[in-house]
Amino acid sequence: MEKIAVIAIGGNSLIKPGERGTIDEQFAAVQETVENIYQIIEMGYRVVITHGNGPQVGNILIQAEAGKEQVPSMPLYYCGAFTQGGMGFMIQQVARNLFLQKGHVQDVATIVTQVLVDEADQAFENPSKPIGPFYKTLDELQHRIDNHGWSVVEDAGRGYRRVVASPKPVDIIEKKVIKTLIDNGDLVIAVGGGGIPVISKDNELQGISAVIDKDFASSLLATEIKADLFIISTGVEKAALNFKSENPVWLDNITVSDCRKYIVDGEFSQGSMLPKIEASLGFLQNGGEKVIITSPDKLAAAVRNETGTHIVK
Repeated sequence: MEKIAVIAIGGNSLIKPGERGTIDEQFAAVQETVENIYQIIEMGYRVVITHGNGPQVGNILIQAEAGKEQVPSMPLYYCGAFTQGGMGFMIQQVARNLFLQKGHVQDVATIVTQVLVDEADQAFENPSKPIGPFYKTLDELQHRIDNHGWSVVEDAGRGYRRVVASPKPVDIIEKKVIKTLIDNGDLVIAVGGGGIPVISKDNELQGISAVIDKDFASSLLATEIKADLFIISTGVEKAALNFKSENPVWLDNITVSDCRKYIVDGEFSQGSMLPKIEASLGFLQNGGEKVIITSPDKLAAAVRNETGTHIVK
């Protein structure tokens, strides 16, 4: 039986440094990533692709702000759904075209994915995730603070920004559909941007303005569908100790206990590698076999054990 791999690619990996992030540029970046994923499929894996959407949602929010006098604004959870469709379309089309070129027969599907969060999650008491454009003065935002309950922070001297909660994912609403497609042999794109955050009230789902970490949501999905391999694609080829020093120690093969020690020692930064390591531990502690952390261009090489940070129990 083929093994299942969940591959989480970052939204930033689809907009390369120095680029504006035009659709053509994003298509080119997707092409490189999908070519690597195709090699993993050729190794015998059934694959689910998940992805971040930070820059893409940011662009939508900036566009919405610029056009606020002409068109109604969109809630954040709808912006997440919007990017799931658009980014899923890009990955889907590139994958289908590549499969045709290679003579590979496989259907591709994007699942607009809702992810349940707990309205009582403490993250809602302390919103910390900056989103959208910068504003020069607090006065520009006062009506949104008063009328819409926005939380706002001053961001490193660059202006004021809205912040929202980043709650932990509780359940993947469409997990059965995703598993059915995987069992059917299809390539699936799901949990875009960490999923559309929803809460349950009176047995009904409602969207909520929040940002779910895509690595935590991908880890939960990998656990729920009993994936064998969880791959986190990021901006570096390997995780490292002393990362910001002149002599970082690149990590090849580490265990869960190693990770716990490095976390206690403060080796992984909160806004960068730490959530990826924590997501990795969540998968491994709930039945997963292996996690690989590497860059988008090294995905296939990492699965061949040629590079990447490999984490096992």
